[in-house]
Amino acid sequence: MKLIGYLVSLIGIVCLAVSSGKFNLPFIAGIGTKYFVIAGLILVILGVFFVMQDSNNVPIDRQAKEEVPIYEGEGKNRRIVGYRKEVYKK
Repeated sequence: MKLIGYLVSLIGIVCLAVSSGKFNLPFIAGIGTKYFVIAGLILVILGVFFVMQDSNNVPIDRQAKEEVPIYEGEGKNRRIVGYRKEVYKK
């Protein structure tokens, strides 16, 4: 998934570079540079989104470790003696 994100971002950066006007390509004059800028920005944002995804298609922030209390005792006499970190798994 990250490879796809890098490729999409690279294509978006190429679109932005082509729309800068330094390249004199004949097909750009017919389409218009405004559309290349918009397409380039969309592709770069989409590529960054793909890169930020984990290999399991779980966003990185969903893998954050959460503290879970460890109890000692039974019923109303329970008390917290510590915390452990739990990782989300798919």
